[in-house]
Amino acid sequence: MGQDTTPGQQSADLKTLVISLLRAVPSAFRGTRADYTKIPIPQAIVMLAIPMMLELVMESTFGLVDIYFVSKLGSASIATVGLTAAVIILVFAIIMGFCMGTTALVSRRIGEGKPEVAASVAWHAIMTGVFISIPISLCGSLLAPNMLRWMGGSEEVVAGYMYTTILFAGSVTIFLLFLNNAIFRGAGDAPVAMRALWIANLINIVLDPLLIFGAGPIPALGLLGAAIATTVGRSVGVMYQLAKMFRPDARITLVGADKRWNPVIFRQLLNVSTTGMLQFLVATAAWLGVTRIVALFGETTLAGYTVTLRLIHFAILPSWGVSNAAATLVGQNLGAKKPDRAERAVWLTGFVNVGMLSVITIIFWSFSGPLVRFFTSEPEVIASGILSLKILSTGYIFGGFSMVFAQAFNGAGDTTTPAWINFFCYWFWQLPLGYFLAKPYGMGVIGMYGAVVSSGLIWVAVGYMFFQRGSWKEHRL
Repeated sequence: MGQDTTPGQQSADLKTLVISLLRAVPSAFRGTRADYTKIPIPQAIVMLAIPMMLELVMESTFGLVDIYFVSKLGSASIATVGLTAAVIILVFAIIMGFCMGTTALVSRRIGEGKPEVAASVAWHAIMTGVFISIPISLCGSLLAPNMLRWMGGSEEVVAGYMYTTILFAGSVTIFLLFLNNAIFRGAGDAPVAMRALWIANLINIVLDPLLIFGAGPIPALGLLGAAIATTVGRSVGVMYQLAKMFRPDARITLVGADKRWNPVIFRQLLNVSTTGMLQFLVATAAWLGVTRIVALFGETTLAGYTVTLRLIHFAILPSWGVSNAAATLVGQNLGAKKPDRAERAVWLTGFVNVGMLSVITIIFWSFSGPLVRFFTSEPEVIASGILSLKILSTGYIFGGFSMVFAQAFNGAGDTTTPAWINFFCYWFWQLPLGYFLAKPYGMGVIGMYGAVVSSGLIWVAVGYMFFQRGSWKEHRL
């Protein structure tokens, strides 16, 4: 541990954090410019984390809004949304991996005092993201019904395949929405990313009930309407982001940026992002495996699990926002040659995350029934949802530090270490153990959920070991 990370310093930082929270909140919403390599670390965390938290909460609201209205169509429709989310999360894995490389490079260049190079990185990332999204859109649109069947969906579930088709067809909006926000975060302009999701979400909230159930001359489109509403909302959010980037006074502006193809920048993006994509693919493919195992126990069990995932994902996204703040602080401070300051930021965000997730777990245990009933009135689905919510939410307490450690590595450009930890914890441990406990050992879904919780604990232990080695401080970009 660095010289600035003593227990006394951590305690002082936590006290300062409370004071900074009150002072920095207005600046966080306004987007006040600051040098995150110089201002007090607690203040920097607050100014970055609050808009990042709200950004991710807004993204998760897409799923919650969809599942709320779609639940009125029955358990088969809920299951269609759940299986689609499980498949399309592979697309998110590619996006998030590419976002890691983008944030790492942009933040490092900003920390080095090279905003013009950061802008060129941003341009290359956007063009590459558009190119990657095209084949994904085509394949996902054409194979939608088959993907739902491969995931174990019944014919009634597969009948809603147009929901899957539209979401895949709009893959470019998913790519750009996340990628542009990764650019803003790396530059330290998190409020713009937050506002983009607010705009996208507001449109989705308005369009969802109109397109799903119809109103006046607008026909009831059911699941198809939910997919259209989400895609339109994301598209408008992307237009807002691009409009901001093409302003000359923006914190990171594409006006005047070198838009000529630069193979050096492209290779840097590719080198960092490839293992970043692998990191998320390993993790999300493991969740795909978990969903497939849960599907073995029937449609109602799967529907309850789907509701649980939407609730958990919504609740823990603020913690991902705090973790993303750590990535930006690590990248910019390493660029400014301040590794000990970067380490202090990681420890403080980790303690904040553990506190947040502990509160969330208590809430889920105390109000699991009302929370699940808000989305469905089917008794078997409710019972399944309550069970999975209580067990799975317990494991997320361990996520406080695992999220931050992972983002610290990623912010430094070391996307390889988290990728290997993910492979070990999820594929070597979680899935084999979960299937064994669920089927051969006869514990059912409880066995699968227990394996998920235990894998989270192992991730923290292994991540701590690699973080303490400190090699991430020397990673070059």
